[in-house]
Amino acid sequence: MKDRHSVQRLYRCLFAVLAMPDRLLDLKEREWDDLLTVARSARLFSRLAAVTQSHGFMHQVPARVAGHMTAALRLAAHRQQKMLWELQHLERALREIQMPILALKGMAYLIADLTVAKGRIFTDVDLLVPRAGLAEVEATLQAGGWRSEALNTYDEHYYRQWMHEIPPLQHPDRGIEVDIHHTLSPLTSRIKVDPTPLFEAAVSVKGYRVQVPAPADMVLHSAIHLFYGGEFEQGLRDLSDLDFLMREFATRDSGFWQALMTRAEALNLERPLFYALRYAYHLVGTPIPTGMLAKTRPFGPGRTALKAMDVLLGAALVSIAPGARTMGARSLLWVRSHWLRMPPGLLLRHLLRKLGGHRKQSAQ
Repeated sequence: MKDRHSVQRLYRCLFAVLAMPDRLLDLKEREWDDLLTVARSARLFSRLAAVTQSHGFMHQVPARVAGHMTAALRLAAHRQQKMLWELQHLERALREIQMPILALKGMAYLIADLTVAKGRIFTDVDLLVPRAGLAEVEATLQAGGWRSEALNTYDEHYYRQWMHEIPPLQHPDRGIEVDIHHTLSPLTSRIKVDPTPLFEAAVSVKGYRVQVPAPADMVLHSAIHLFYGGEFEQGLRDLSDLDFLMREFATRDSGFWQALMTRAEALNLERPLFYALRYAYHLVGTPIPTGMLAKTRPFGPGRTALKAMDVLLGAALVSIAPGARTMGARSLLWVRSHWLRMPPGLLLRHLLRKLGGHRKQSAQ
């Protein structure tokens, strides 16, 4: 078992290679074993394979590694094709709906042909629609065969009254989860997002009825998802998403960083942006201008809370074989996410309800 500092060095090597793929050519046999171990642990192996292929290095890596990478790319391509096939069915079903519809996260990256999509595996289709049209969209999809899992009265109420999305839908012929959002964070969350500006700034994509968020909005949504969603099992992959997004957008547009700051202020999302910049810079090595780090620092938490976040995120994200320390950190961050998404009274009732349901299931 490698110690924490050795693991951190391995992850720094992984992200350095993702940013500068020519470093692959200098790796020794033992270093390849370590690199592949951390890439798989971080769920970034297929991304590493995509970077290797896109830079023409596949024939220069060890043959056994190239074989694994080729298989990973085939799997990623197959998964992405399934997602695109589902999107085609969704667009066909919603063709008569007269309202803006945005693809989010992995699907947005894929149809916008962003670098972050290369080799990225995702398992559901996320769409954003205006809340006023939510019932029409849901009814239309249900008429087309999509169904949600049967929920008890409490869980149904939880989704309908408090969450930022309706219960997930699936078509029985394909089994792909479809999440229909009407905003980017739970309605009870301390982070509240008015989706209207997102629709106004949306970008059209040739060949698709759905649109994608503007670059700054993609980054901010990714930050909300990572730092407020409470799910850190693939958190390092999500942090790598932020890294790839910011690198690409900054390369395309010299005014991106200022536009990102302006957008965060307009949407009251300065705190998620602070976390995104801080941890992308410190854990992944994203080349963020020093001025941006300084501008967002006043929007971060106090010194003690920030130190706690540094420790918890470091433990939750940077681990090869998750142990008690990693699982403890992820559990605390999960509790934090629920604390931020619900007022105390509602949170207590929710946790007691869930705990009671878990005990009932265990007793059966």
